[in-house]
Amino acid sequence: MSTMKFISWNVNGIRAILKKGFLDFLKKEKPDVLALQEIKICEKARAKEHFDFNGYEEFWNSAERPGYSGTATFVASSRNKNYEIHKASAGIGVKEFDKEGRTQTLEFDKFYFVNAYFPNANHELSRLNYKLRFNDALLKYLKKLERRKPIIICGDFNVAREEIDLARPKDNIGNPGFTDEEREWADKFIKAGFVDTFREKHKNKIQYSWWSYRFGARAKNIGWRIDYFFVSAKIFKYVKRAYILDKITGSDHCPVGIDLELW
Repeated sequence: MSTMKFISWNVNGIRAILKKGFLDFLKKEKPDVLALQEIKICEKARAKEHFDFNGYEEFWNSAERPGYSGTATFVASSRNKNYEIHKASAGIGVKEFDKEGRTQTLEFDKFYFVNAYFPNANHELSRLNYKLRFNDALLKYLKKLERRKPIIICGDFNVAREEIDLARPKDNIGNPGFTDEEREWADKFIKAGFVDTFREKHKNKIQYSWWSYRFGARAKNIGWRIDYFFVSAKIFKYVKRAYILDKITGSDHCPVGIDLELW
């Protein structure tokens, strides 16, 4: 059996990360599928650039608003016929979310791969209702897909599910990313049949994927785990490894990944 390596990373700007060793990271890690969030580049601006991602097949979904949100997925389709993409699509068919470039779906032979950048509830929870609507619309979309094939979904979910997933849970109760509503939805997501690969593989491990730029949070490891790989329960047994690459810098997030044995 062959193994596919998947990595997800909120890069906080594709142009910024390219100046911070991104291509070296790509060359070293050699992911078969790389999902990026918060690319912060519109289609018009990207057309003027001359990006070279070492032969990866590229799929982009930019937000309508310049310099905001957006997702991109790179696939090493030339390496193995199992990586051939049958169909690629952007969005979930709901305009208010799709205009922000938050989701991409790639159909492979045995599964769907979804790259998602969940909204931030924002200060004073000004976008909490928007986020919860997005969450529910996405779950509905995923369950429809899952009737045909199992799903791998990754990205910045902008929520810490449990107290173990952030350094200072008591100080953050009710704050964006740790509200009761967001955490309840995360539980709902799991009850719908999706497995948090990292937490299932590492029941008690404390490791984070995002740190504030303020107060030297990363150096002190005052972080949150808000970047995830979830898979349909029926294929979790094929996940051989789930990990967080917290030594990789260049963004306020670090990459997370899984290795999946193809069945």
